[in-house]
Amino acid sequence: MALNDNDKELISIINRNTEKGFRLLMTQYKEPVYWHIRRLVVSHTDAQDATQETFVRIFRSLSRFNGDSSLAAWIYRIATNEALRLINRRHDELLSTEETDCRLNRMIADEYMDYSDMEAINLQKAILTLPTKQQLAFNMRYYDELDYAEIAQITDSTVANVKANYHIAKKKITEYMNATIL
Repeated sequence: MALNDNDKELISIINRNTEKGFRLLMTQYKEPVYWHIRRLVVSHTDAQDATQETFVRIFRSLSRFNGDSSLAAWIYRIATNEALRLINRRHDELLSTEETDCRLNRMIADEYMDYSDMEAINLQKAILTLPTKQQLAFNMRYYDELDYAEIAQITDSTVANVKANYHIAKKKITEYMNATIL
């Protein structure tokens, strides 16, 4: 994935005026990055912390961005790594058998969760039961509308593996959703 014209313009602005360019980058990416991370870590507070750390990491490594991928893919990779770092820290604090229940409990306790749409709540519960690679593939394809090649770049995987993880995730989610309807 090469840089598109918008990426080139944003990089050019950053190179001319770092502060202004980074503010533009934040304006463009802060909300999508937050929601990407939030779907993985569940908690609003954790997502805010990971989003902030993501942008600190982006700022520190912006000079090393070489344009081999789209700017969005590069940013999502940093955000994904930050979310996984947080999940791994939490995982180390818990026994693995309790992890899904704990994440579901955090979702239920989160004051920023909209409980008026039970189908959306059940979808989130279903996603949380998936292994991490399937969660990533599903979230980035379904919510972030990234193509398989971008997801493969972000997750350091192959397009075939991403497609397989996405389709397995979709099947498991459908089964979960059908079971909760009954």
